Amino acid sequence: MSKVFPRIGRRRALQGAAACFVAFGLLLWWLLPLGEKPPTGTITFSTGTLRGVYQEYGERLRTELGKDMPGLKVKLVQSAGSYENVRKVATGKVDFTIAAADAVETYKLNHGRGADRMRGVARLYDDYVQLVVPQGSGITSVAQLRHKRVAIGLPNSGVRLIANRVLRAAGIDPTQDITPMADGIDTGPDRLRQGKIDAFFWSGGLPTKGLLDLARKFRFAFVPIEGTLVTKLHTESEAALYYRATNMPESAYPSVQQGTTVATIAVSNLLMTRKDMDPRLTEWLTRTVIKSRDDIGAHVHSAQLVDLRTAIYTDPLPLQEGARRYYRSVKP
Repeated sequence: MSKVFPRIGRRRALQGAAACFVAFGLLLWWLLPLGEKPPTGTITFSTGTLRGVYQEYGERLRTELGKDMPGLKVKLVQSAGSYENVRKVATGKVDFTIAAADAVETYKLNHGRGADRMRGVARLYDDYVQLVVPQGSGITSVAQLRHKRVAIGLPNSGVRLIANRVLRAAGIDPTQDITPMADGIDTGPDRLRQGKIDAFFWSGGLPTKGLLDLARKFRFAFVPIEGTLVTKLHTESEAALYYRATNMPESAYPSVQQGTTVATIAVSNLLMTRKDMDPRLTEWLTRTVIKSRDDIGAHVHSAQLVDLRTAIYTDPLPLQEGARRYYRSVKP
C-alpha cells in the first residue's frame, strides 16, 4: 500500500497543476483575448472641467487604454459637464463620455438630436451633490440660500440641472430669488474663498480634488440636502427619479466634516457611446474599464467603486453591442 499513496499524490498534484493552468489561461483571456490583435485608430473622449473627477478619470483611463491598445489614440476633450457630454456623444461630436443618469434621461425627455443612438458601456460610480459655504456663514439649509450669490454650475452642466431642481424643491426660483453665478469646480472654490460668492453647488465623485485643495487653505462647511427635498424632487421630474437620498461619508473630507456625515443626493454616472460605435473596440474598452479599476482607483478614489456586478446596469441606456459581448464573455 505504501507505493500507492505517492502515485495518488502525484496524480492529484498534476490535476491541481492542470486546474491552475486552466484558471490562469481564463484569467489571461479575461484580461486580454489570446491571439486577438488590439483595435487601432483614434477616438475622442469628452471629460469635464479642470479639477473635476471626470477630467481626472479620463486622463487615467487614457493611460490604461494605451497599455491594452497601444495603437489606439485617445483624444480628450474638456466640457462643461454631463449634459454637454450627452449631447456631444448623441450628435457624433465625440465617441465616448461620462454623464450622470439624470442628464441622460433629461436629454431623452427633451427629444435631443440623436437620443435614440445613445448606448451604455458601464455604470461607473456615484456623484454626490456637495453644497459648499464658508464656515460660520450661518447657512444651514437650502432654503437659506434665498437672496444669496450662488454658483449653480456652468451652462449645460449636470451640476446646473441638479442645482436648479434642488433650489425649486426648496421653494427658491433660481432666476429670481438668488443671484445665480456660472461657476464650476474650476473657479467656484477660489471665488468662495475670495468672498465673491456665498455658496456653490458641485456634483461629483468623492472626494473631488478641487474641494480637497480648498480645504487646505480655507475653512468651509457642507449644507445638508435633506431627504424631504429628494421626495419632492421625485414628484416633479422623471429625470429626478435617478436621484436618491444618501449621506456623504465622514471619510470624504475628514478635515471639513470632523467625523460627521452629510445628508445629500447621489446619482449614478454612466460611461456611454453610440449604437454605431465599432462593437469590437467597445468590447476592448469595456474590458479595460473593468480590469483597470484598482490602478485608476489608486489615484481617483471614486473609481474604486467600479464593479463588474453593477457595471452592466446602465439605465436609462441600453447596452452597446460591444459592451454586451464583454459582459456575456465573463458571465459565470
